Amino acid sequence: MGGEWASVLIELIPLALVVALSPLSIIPAVLVLRSPQPRPAGLAYLAGWLLGLFALASVFLLLSGLVGSFDKPPSWAAWVRIVVGVVLICFGIFRWVKRGQAHTPKWMTSLTGLRPARAFVTALILVAVNPKVFFICAAAGVAIGTSGLGVAGAWSAAVYFVLVAGSTALIPIVAYAIYTDRLDALLHRIGDWMERQHAVLVAGILVVIGLLVLYKGIHGALLAA
Repeated sequence: MGGEWASVLIELIPLALVVALSPLSIIPAVLVLRSPQPRPAGLAYLAGWLLGLFALASVFLLLSGLVGSFDKPPSWAAWVRIVVGVVLICFGIFRWVKRGQAHTPKWMTSLTGLRPARAFVTALILVAVNPKVFFICAAAGVAIGTSGLGVAGAWSAAVYFVLVAGSTALIPIVAYAIYTDRLDALLHRIGDWMERQHAVLVAGILVVIGLLVLYKGIHGALLAA
């Protein structure tokens, strides 16, 4: 079981980093901290973001459990990983080709005026409508549900994935709640840098993750043959 845990956690880290390093994860969290009520709005946004990630990953975890077993990886799990790996690689290449066209959506500027209740709802909506977040959470849920960790292990892995995926929203918001405006300048610089570099970062991460997932899928398919 220790080896299975290590394998699953290693597989989840790069998937979670795609979400964590996405500008649509970091920049909204930073912008919410410029709202009229930065502390409560930031914490409300964080709660919605983490809850949304957990709910989305849980849906696919449960679906994979219904068609397979939490205690034993199904025979088709390797082929799912192969498909996911290929899709991630293709998406990464596409993002690299289109990197010069990446920009911050204009609607993000409205995040600086959010109140706590709207910040919570906005975070849930951003999780649901972002194709990248949706696809990665789906891949993570399937990976966890087909890993053979058992019910308790699967849900623990889901919490682990959410904490890593949500870390780039969690860290600045919690830090701001503690240190308040002393972090304003730093958060501003981080947001600007991520806006400039996010396309290259995400493209590279997607390709690396795709290769890792593809390798694991091919390895599993060969063992099952």
